[in-house]
Amino acid sequence: MHADMSFIGLFLQASLLVKCVMLLLLAMSIYSWTLIFSRARMLKSAKQALTHFEERFWSGHDLSRLYKETAARSERIVGGEKIFHSGFKEFSRLHRMPGRNVDSVTEGAHRSMRVTLSREVEELETGLSALATIGSISPYIGLFGTVWGIMNSFIALGEVQQATLTMVAPGIAEALIATAMGLFAAIPAVMAYNRFSTSMAKIETAYINLMEEFTSILHRQAMTENE
Repeated sequence: MHADMSFIGLFLQASLLVKCVMLLLLAMSIYSWTLIFSRARMLKSAKQALTHFEERFWSGHDLSRLYKETAARSERIVGGEKIFHSGFKEFSRLHRMPGRNVDSVTEGAHRSMRVTLSREVEELETGLSALATIGSISPYIGLFGTVWGIMNSFIALGEVQQATLTMVAPGIAEALIATAMGLFAAIPAVMAYNRFSTSMAKIETAYINLMEEFTSILHRQAMTENE
């Protein structure tokens, strides 16, 4: 009787531990792809929102008017727009205080933007650690399943007097599927992590540049109004 060499057949013939390893790797792969699609959408949205805001920011719009526009939808703003909103809000609050100092007002606005920047970057980084973990441990989990499956196959072969390829092949094949599934889960996760990390670094740099440039604008505005 020939063994069923299909994927489903090999899975059903595998030992309980190897089946658990395969199911775990399948779950990790599904979770990984879910993160990949959600992070890709979020990063794309963040890039588009930043580009759109920078166009408005550098188009010569009055900053007070731009702030009022962002304040009107403060619950929905993200990224560079949120950094601008928090900085201008703090600048306006400190600027109205009696005995104000130009440097302290500017520094206060800068600190507020720095806090918002950290929160926005943290939001964008959500899920990246999970992708890194899946990419790192999936091959080892798959290898563990393979080693266990092959070990059981050789133990079973030791109980017969004459071993044939027909007897050996199904056991080794079902064990190697665990390694293949480990690589299937790991490779997309590692590729996505590297790509998202690069995109994240670019977006964070753009946020920092916007924050520093806006701080300079606020400083010049405070100096002008203080004269």
